[in-house]
Formats: sequence, structure tokens, C-alpha cells
Amino acid sequence: MDFNAWRRRRISEPAYRWAREALPAMSATEREAIEAGDTWWDADLFTGNPDWRKLLSVPAATLTPDEQRFIDGPVAQLCGMLDEWDIAWNRRDLPPDVWAFLKAQRFFGMIIPRRYGGLGFSPYAHSEVVRRISAYSITAGVTVMVPNSLGPGELLMQFGTPAQRDYWLPRLADGREVPCFGLTSPEAGSDAASMVDTGVVCRQVVDGRELIGIRLNWHKRYITLGPVATVLGLAFKMSDPEGILGEPRDIGISVALVPTEAPGVEIGRRHLPAMQVFQNGPNKGRDVFVPLDALIGGAERAGQGWQMLMSALAAGRGISLPSLSAAAAVMCAHTTGMYARVRDQFGIPIGKFEGVQEKLASLAGNAYLVEAARRLTCAALNQDVKPAVVSGIMKYHATERMRGSVNDAMDVHAGRGVMDGPSNYLGALYRAVPIAITVEGANILTRNLIIFGQGAIRAHPYLMPEILALGNPDEERGIEVFHDVFWRHLRHAGINALRAIGRAWTGGAMAPAPSSGPTAGHYRRLGRYSSGFALLADAALAQLGGGLKRREMISARLGDILSELYLLSAVLKRWEDEGRKHDDLPLVRWCMEQGYASIEKCMDQVLRNLPGRVLSWGLRAAILPLRLAKGPGDALTRECAELLLKPSPTHVRLAADLHRAPAGGAAGGDPLGLLTRAFALVDAVQPIRDRLRQSGVRDWREAHRRGAITDAQAAQLEAAEAIVAQVLQVDDFAPEDLSPQAAKTAAAGAGQDA
Repeated sequence: MDFNAWRRRRISEPAYRWAREALPAMSATEREAIEAGDTWWDADLFTGNPDWRKLLSVPAATLTPDEQRFIDGPVAQLCGMLDEWDIAWNRRDLPPDVWAFLKAQRFFGMIIPRRYGGLGFSPYAHSEVVRRISAYSITAGVTVMVPNSLGPGELLMQFGTPAQRDYWLPRLADGREVPCFGLTSPEAGSDAASMVDTGVVCRQVVDGRELIGIRLNWHKRYITLGPVATVLGLAFKMSDPEGILGEPRDIGISVALVPTEAPGVEIGRRHLPAMQVFQNGPNKGRDVFVPLDALIGGAERAGQGWQMLMSALAAGRGISLPSLSAAAAVMCAHTTGMYARVRDQFGIPIGKFEGVQEKLASLAGNAYLVEAARRLTCAALNQDVKPAVVSGIMKYHATERMRGSVNDAMDVHAGRGVMDGPSNYLGALYRAVPIAITVEGANILTRNLIIFGQGAIRAHPYLMPEILALGNPDEERGIEVFHDVFWRHLRHAGINALRAIGRAWTGGAMAPAPSSGPTAGHYRRLGRYSSGFALLADAALAQLGGGLKRREMISARLGDILSELYLLSAVLKRWEDEGRKHDDLPLVRWCMEQGYASIEKCMDQVLRNLPGRVLSWGLRAAILPLRLAKGPGDALTRECAELLLKPSPTHVRLAADLHRAPAGGAAGGDPLGLLTRAFALVDAVQPIRDRLRQSGVRDWREAHRRGAITDAQAAQLEAAEAIVAQVLQVDDFAPEDLSPQAAKTAAAGAGQDA
């Protein structure tokens, strides 16, 4: 008997027919979203046996000389022009000279190739520019990121016709055109398939000529740059009821470029998202006619809009919000460490209290991790990879860790962070957090449906080919392909099960590491969790099938494990890329220990909630015989906190070039520059204070009178005391400065006095 034929008839064919019944039909929209972008390191993690040499061989993201000159020149100049308090509370917009500077220096054309007049920057340079600007102004950061992220420029470069690129890209690059993109509508947010915005193919006489075009009707909202845009990239459902273009009549989601000055376009009033004043608002169109060549990519791309959007988002989602989040996480760690050092209570810096040190360690670890993940993701993008699953991981985890960092920073600053005004460097970040959590796909959706839902199908080595075989209309061919892939899948699963058991029961000792040294054990442990994750994912998919799509909490936890594996890989990669700095190892250890605890917690929760209890018990014995990961210990927490409390090369690397130059003199300067100078002065006078404390003298003025310290030392202490007093001050306002009604009353009173 032919054993292969027997396997096919007795096992593969019944499995094929069962799977076709069990798996829900995949809509065209779902399939386009899943197929968007590329797989990358996420696919290695899904194998259960990642090749660490492959990760370490990825070239680190770096800037070209031209890119560095732009950052040192126009970017630094722009940052010096930004006053976020004035922008947010007085102007409610960027100043006119800033708008002009952005256009003149081609900030809106960073991703556009040089041959079209753009800057032609790499994804890493794009990310660096957004990160540095965002550290000074959320308003400016968002304004710069949007034209360079999901929008007409990216779509034109990927899908536009040569004529469209030749016309639009130079105009977008030099700021003659300001773009926005209209996707979200009141009826359709995450569920784009329910979009009611329409475009009907029709004939219309324009300037005496009959043209074939599209009559558009839409209502969009939450559109960033919408109030000031000159061209709108519009997503809509396209139909051809008269068959002017032939079949099909119901064409599907398409994307067109619509000049905002076109008849019928209505630009709505501005939104005010969480008191952030970047330009954002609704728009509508009523019977707006555009010629057929307004479709991005021309008529050949009609109906491919969702695929185009998902492909563009696979790259853009990995740059824009992760860059802003990295800036926020780093600034929160940097400023909070300095503040905790200069702020004394009960005679000691508040950073010495262990309750505060827990927050500081978390801030330092998050800053190191988010920046590491940003750099690794940009390294992939620099190689022209569009890592869709990784981009989803970055969007969700970067913004969530930013939220945690901002909250921790506010906790430590206490009243200093609550009182708003020009000297509050945390307020704008705190208010902006919900925006980052919400846009480019709400985080609940990203975590519960996208990361593992897309990752399992795309990154799994065999699942996508199996699904395609199940959907093949030629059943005989479908069974043939399914039979081959199915048995390779079973072989892979069996080998991985043995690998997972061996690694779990030896604490990862059997897993490979790319090199010896202080991080070798971390590679082995990640290898252990990767094989356990792959086995757990296969078991959940086998048991729940298409039902896993509705078991969102299980799917989310599996996605969390995959995410932690990626983020911790980035931490190890950063440590290698920065030259294996021994002083940074506490940060590496903190990130790894925190991640291990999260992975084991998620594994435990999946095992407790899988419906088959016997299978769950067997899996637990195989991959999680004991929960050993408890998170960072107290000693490690204190060690990481101390890294933020004193100047050091590690502190400089952690600040990632976002530290401000000290404000000149003991008076004036921007609040972060003032804090930086206070931090430096307090550290400089600490040896003097230590000697005074050892001698039993607490008042330096008394010590100076006794001759215990010199005039120069007394001057140093006085300068430090004065600048710390400035740092601790918060803003206050006259009533008429805050209330238009109070201003009117004050003006009326002044008139009566006169």
C-alpha cells in the first residue's frame, strides 16, 4: 500500500473537509489586511527556534551625512522656534513663520525622492526628525509626521501613475500642496467595510467636454491637517451602476486625490483633540466630480484602495507614533530623573526613596526598550521591508509604554506636573496620550485582533498556505496542496513540541545563544519562550480553529507574548549595536526580567482559559512547569533608578540626543534647559554637601561664616540653591489671563477708574 496515498485519503482529506467547515469565510477586506506588508523577525519568532545570528546581522539604523546635517541644521533651528505653550494656549496653531519654514525646508517631503524635489530620507531619518521635533512640540511633531506617513505622498510613491507622481510629488515636497487623508467617517472607524462614502462612475460635461469621472459624496472626521489641506486623499466605495467601465458594477474601496477647492467640497470647523492644537477637523463632499485619472494609480487601481491603504500603513504605522512615543518615554525618564535628584524632601533627594525609585526604574527601562524597538524597526524599514505585524506591535506597545511613562513621570513630579503653564514640560504630553492610543487603529483593536490575528496567519510558517489551500475553488488542487503543507506542519509541530519541553524543563539551557557573555542567558531564555509560544499558538489554533477569532482575550494574550519576544529581541540588539556597554547592563536586565514575567503571566492566562482542560494541563507541563519569572528584584530596581539620578555616559545614551543644553545663567532659559543646569549644579556641589553633613553642619551659610567652606564653594551652593528654587516654581496667572469674561470685567473696571 502506498503510505502517502493512505495518509492523504484517511487523514488529510477528512482534515481538509473539517477545516473548510470550521474556518469562517475570509472577507476580501480581511484578506487584503492580512496580506499587507511583509513578514520579518516576527516570522522567526513564530518558528519556535529563532536564528539569533540573523537578528544580529541586521545593519543598525544610521543616518547618512546629509540626514545628519539636516538634523543638526533645519531640525535644530525649527526646535528653537517652537514654544508649545504659546502654540497651544495663545495661537492655537503653529506660528506663520514656522509653517513657512516647514515648507521651505521640505519637512513635508522627507520621504519623497530627490528626483521629485523631496529630501529622499531613509525611514530612520524620517523617524529621527519626528522624534526630535516631538520632544519640543507635539503640535509640530504631528504636523510633520502626517504628510510623511499614511497619506497621498506614500500612496503616490507606491501606487501612483508616472503622470501623477510627476505632477503631485514636487508640489507636495515643496509645500505648494498640503495633504491630508480622509478615511474615518462617523459610520466607519475600524470597520472600513461599513464605509458609506460613495463614488459613482458617471459622465459629466466640464468646460464643454464630456469626461468620464466619479461623482463623490462623503463625510469624514478626525482628519489631521484637514482644515489647512489643499489636497485630500479620499477613501470611498466606488460603483459603476451604468457599466461605463465594464464589470464589475460594485468596484469596492478606492482612493482618489481631491483638490479641496473643488466645487462641493466643504471643509468643516476644527476639532480640538484632547486640547492639542494640531490642525484636525471634519470635511464633507456633495456631488463632487473628479476625472477618472484622480484615482491613485488610475482606473487600473479602482477597487484596490483597501489593499493600498494597508500596504502603506504597514510601513507608516512603524514610524510615526513609535517615534513620538520614544521621544515621550525618553523625555519622561530624563526629566523625572533630574527632577527627582534636585527635589529634596526630609533632607534627601526624593529619588532616594524606594517608592520613587520603582517609578524611576520603570521610566529608565521603558525608555531603553521603546528606543531599542524603534531602532530595530527602522533598521527593517531601511532594508525596504514593510513589517506589517511588527508595525502593529510597535504602534500598540510604544504608545502604551508611553502612557505608562507619562503617568509615572506625573506621579513623581506631583504638583509640579499638575500646574499648567509655560514651565510645565509634562502637561502637553499627558494630554496627548489618549490621541496616540486612539489613532492609526485603536489600541484595543490592535491588541485583540491585529497583532496575533494577523501574525498567526502571516508569520506562522504553514498557516497561510493551509488557508489558501482551503480557499482554492479547485478542490482537488486544494487537497493536494493542503496534504503537503499539513504534514510538514505536523512534523514542524512535533519537533517544536520536543524542543519546547526540553527547553522549559532545563530553564532554556538547551537553547542556542549567538555568543558568550553577560547576555547569553537571555538569548537562551528567549529561545525557550519562543518555542513555548509556538507550541501554545499551534494548540490554540488547532483547538479553537476559526473560533479563536472570537476569543479575543486569548488572542490578545498570545499577541502579547509575540510582542514581548520582539521587544526583548530589540533590547538585546541595541546592547550589541551600542558596543556592549557594561554600564547599561542593569537596563538590559530590567527589561528582560520585566518581559519574562509578562510572558509567563500571559502563558498562564491562556492555559487557564483554553476550553480543553486535559490539553491545557498537558501544555502547562510541557511549557510552563513552574512560573519562575517574578520581575525585576529590588536591588536591580535601585540600580536602574540610580542611573537617572546622576550624570553618566549611560544617562547620556538613555537620553538619546534629546537632552537640552543647559540654560545660560541661573535665571531665564526654557524649563528643560533650566532643569538640566540645576541637575549639573546639584551634582557638582554634592561633595561639598557630603563634607558638611559629615561635620554635622547642615546650613552652608553657617559653615561659610565659620570658614568651613571657601567663598567659591559658598557661591556654588548659593547658585545651586537659587536655580533649584526656580525649577520648583510653578506658573500662576491673573484671572483675566485665563478667562475672557474676567478680562472683560477687568477692562470695564479699568475704564470706570479712568
